[in-house]
Amino acid sequence: MNAPADLPPLPPAFVALLDALVPPAWRPRVDASYTAPKAVVFRHNPLRAPDAAAVVAALAPLQPEPVAGMAGVYRLPAHDRQALTHHPLVSDGYLYLQGIASMAAVWALDPQPGEEILDLAAAPGGKTALIAARMGNTGRIAAVEPVRARFFRLKANLQRLGVRCAQLYLKDGAQVGRLVPQRFDRVLLDAPCSSEAQFTRLDPASWAHWSPRKVRASAAVQARLLRSAAQALKPGGVLVYSTCSLSPQEDECVVDALLRERDDLVPEALPWPVDLPALPGLTTWDGAPLHPGLALTRRVLPTEWTDAFFLCRLRKRG
Repeated sequence: MNAPADLPPLPPAFVALLDALVPPAWRPRVDASYTAPKAVVFRHNPLRAPDAAAVVAALAPLQPEPVAGMAGVYRLPAHDRQALTHHPLVSDGYLYLQGIASMAAVWALDPQPGEEILDLAAAPGGKTALIAARMGNTGRIAAVEPVRARFFRLKANLQRLGVRCAQLYLKDGAQVGRLVPQRFDRVLLDAPCSSEAQFTRLDPASWAHWSPRKVRASAAVQARLLRSAAQALKPGGVLVYSTCSLSPQEDECVVDALLRERDDLVPEALPWPVDLPALPGLTTWDGAPLHPGLALTRRVLPTEWTDAFFLCRLRKRG
């Protein structure tokens, strides 16, 4: 598909990144994803209503399509986004708009009822709420967010979505591992990043603050948070690291640095929906070798219905 001639081009450094990462067979679909609005993906919230079918039926005349193999997950054409966003079922917390790769971070974490979970960069709260749903609102979630405005957005979202098992902390996540070492059964770090998943040629402002320098700065923050996450994890526990960035500097390279520092963390295969467009993680980048276990990570590609995302699951040795 050829892009409209009047759309502004993506930044040259980002195009070079796509050239390096995306196989030729995927490239037309990836390029097309930057030139049109995406389909909107949402999920049923069982904390508000147990019957997904009844809730989704109440969206009529909207006609969502179930996402194959993903119970309670649906999508609508891009032109229905506004109608869904402002629907009472969304504002009342029965449905929640959330990217499929974002949900996959919680699937990879695989939280169990009664466990103690750390969500280390929790705002705006979609993943926290999905963790609570997977746990049946039992156990305890420590949801950490350092930015005051985002913290209160997190609080409001969790209340709206019916989350009762979370305790919220306005705190720098990089301090948590030192304060409560080896406390949590599972840790999710969906790290702040350079937000490459937000890029669209329909809005040049989507990349106005992006640069290779921003990528490097993001990686430094991510490395501090990931060390804290690993320190807070119990022996035998699971740590999931994710970003909404394509850049290996923020993804495999951050994890590789941690694996070089610690020998008690082992990459594991991800539970993976078969139709989610993704590539195995890299084991070399910029001429340098990376930990071979990073082949088990996944980089979700941007398409007409998915956003760019990176996912890694680590197990701490018992």
